[in-house]
Amino acid sequence: MSRLLNTSFLPSSTCRTRSSSSPHFHVNKPRIVTVRAKIREIFMPALSSTMTEGKIVSWVKSEGDKLNKGESVVVVESDKADMDVETFYDGYLAAIMVEEGGVAPVGSAIALLAETQDEIADARAKASGGGGGGATSPPSPPPVVVVEDKVSVPPPKVVSVSASAVHPASEGGKRVVASPYAKKLAKELKVELAGLVGSGPMGRIVAKDVEAAVASAAAPPVKTEAMTPAAGVELGSVVPFTTMQGAVSRNMLESLSVPTFRVGYTINTDALDALYKKIKSKGVTMTALLAKATALALAKHPVVNSSCRDGNSFVYNASINIAVAVAIDGGLITPVLQNADKVDIYSLSRKWKELVDKARAKQLQPQEYSTGTFTLSNLGMFGVDRFDAILPPGTGAIMAVGASQPTVVATKDGRIGMKNQMQVNVTADHRVIYGADLAQFLQTLASIIEDPKDLTF
Repeated sequence: MSRLLNTSFLPSSTCRTRSSSSPHFHVNKPRIVTVRAKIREIFMPALSSTMTEGKIVSWVKSEGDKLNKGESVVVVESDKADMDVETFYDGYLAAIMVEEGGVAPVGSAIALLAETQDEIADARAKASGGGGGGATSPPSPPPVVVVEDKVSVPPPKVVSVSASAVHPASEGGKRVVASPYAKKLAKELKVELAGLVGSGPMGRIVAKDVEAAVASAAAPPVKTEAMTPAAGVELGSVVPFTTMQGAVSRNMLESLSVPTFRVGYTINTDALDALYKKIKSKGVTMTALLAKATALALAKHPVVNSSCRDGNSFVYNASINIAVAVAIDGGLITPVLQNADKVDIYSLSRKWKELVDKARAKQLQPQEYSTGTFTLSNLGMFGVDRFDAILPPGTGAIMAVGASQPTVVATKDGRIGMKNQMQVNVTADHRVIYGADLAQFLQTLASIIEDPKDLTF
């Protein structure tokens, strides 16, 4: 019996029987034996709702390494962040099919996992026979032998970022946790990442750590001409999109299918500026103040916080989650301040600083950038006085915030005075939100900003 279970036995489609008149024989029902898969594929996981392909940042394990269930195997760059990917099974990393720097579609095989060491050679033969490119070809069916039931191999799961504030930048020398830009900079400056202590979120090494190492006496010797990366670009060169840039491009094209309109408003910021100066020393940021003011206004105008995804209905979102556009190296991302109307300004400011650090280190988790219900885009810090923003797919509105500037205005008593003013322009989905809705929302927002006493509650 044990031998039978260890073979890929297939029952015959017909079964011969003895005559029913013979008492010593009876008809045996055909048995179906399921052969357990010994070689499994590790798939490129979907790390966000907009992700269609992922880039291999680094392999944590090498071919032939023993893997335990739940252990990190590879670091994948999605359209938004870098994330560790775990294995769901014990086994051996038999064959890497997509090397570091390679790109593979979501759902395609990036490596093969052998159950035993004896299966490693077979797995490598399958990988070499199948091409193992994974960069442009569609996903192939899993190389498993199954009788009767189909074996479903779930994709690797994403490791959640721990709440611990300390995480070593090197785990026993096997892996260095660093941002892609830090790795690139370290390569250019000839700096060993394994000897650095990261200052980014979770102990991640970021670019400033590499630069600090170069500046310090303890840094390894570097070539003088390589001290500063080239600031220019090669004119006439063709540069392919990064994973993030590709995602931004697809989202912008999708936004063209939504009928939008824009409404602008001028808001006096003298009172807000005074409040900011008063509480800035306590860690409050202007971004948090604007997000809080916007969230309080949205609470009174829920239709502006709604969203239409199917063209036939819209949703009054239960939470007010303010997404704020942040420019990072090689792209754009929108960290989300969740329940911004309910969180106090001090906690909101701390959360914002944490999100920005994680965004620049490419460590945001999906729920931290994909759950926004209303978006802010602020170019005021660059001196931009007004601009229009493109509506992110799946949301109802986005507000472009310009710089607050001294402006000569006429007071209510007919005199000439000076006030700080900023221009805001809201782009909205006209299938759900109408002109009067935005006008009333902006009036409420202006009243909150011009009398910001409620922002510190």
